[in-house]
Amino acid sequence: MSELSGTSALVTGGTSGIGRATAVALARAGAHVALSGRNAERGEQAVKEIVAAGGQAEFLPGDLRDEASARALAQRATERLGQVDVLVNNAGLFPFGPTEHTTEADFDAVFEVNVKVPYFLVAALASAMAGRGHGAIVNVTTMVAEFGAAGMGLYGSSKAALGLLTKSWAAEYGPRGVRVNAVSPGPTRTEGTAVMGEALDQLAAAGPAGRPASPEEIAEVITFLAAGRASFVHGAIVPVDGGRIAV
Repeated sequence: MSELSGTSALVTGGTSGIGRATAVALARAGAHVALSGRNAERGEQAVKEIVAAGGQAEFLPGDLRDEASARALAQRATERLGQVDVLVNNAGLFPFGPTEHTTEADFDAVFEVNVKVPYFLVAALASAMAGRGHGAIVNVTTMVAEFGAAGMGLYGSSKAALGLLTKSWAAEYGPRGVRVNAVSPGPTRTEGTAVMGEALDQLAAAGPAGRPASPEEIAEVITFLAAGRASFVHGAIVPVDGGRIAV
């Protein structure tokens, strides 16, 4: 029996990149997965891929922006899956550029998607997990939440907030059986980071691995944190950054 058989999982930003790889990995481990995203074509294709491999998956379209959209997604996921045992807060915006070029609209959009949405998804789902005495929440942060990087202040600060929330939620829900952790990816080659071009490889070259990650490499760690093998891991922010944390 697969280690996540009989469980259900909601993955936000699940139509591409790390989110899609995570949905595939969780389904392979036996979870019934609901993946959310804005692109219906990519979402349905991801579901077909999972089902063709023998897994169970649902696509829940939606544009996550605020409390209402987060709570609506939580309700739809609960209705489709019966309950949500695993929540992966992966959806995010990752702009980069000079601070002086940032508009208030840019600032608000990043914090809405990267902080407000995860906050209210947890608000909507964690209490039910706690009521059942088990559950896992995995937040996706970034290595640039841990150190200063030119042009990364807006993105990094939003993910630093999510890192603190990870620890706070671990303290709040851990005693009732809900494990809350995070992964902190380094440079990862996805559809979203393609616009970085050579800059992605240059950033990755600073770490011992010397290369960007694949989405699947990040997804493996997320799956570990969601599963029973990580039963004694609470409030951790696991660096999956090719060793950048070491230099």
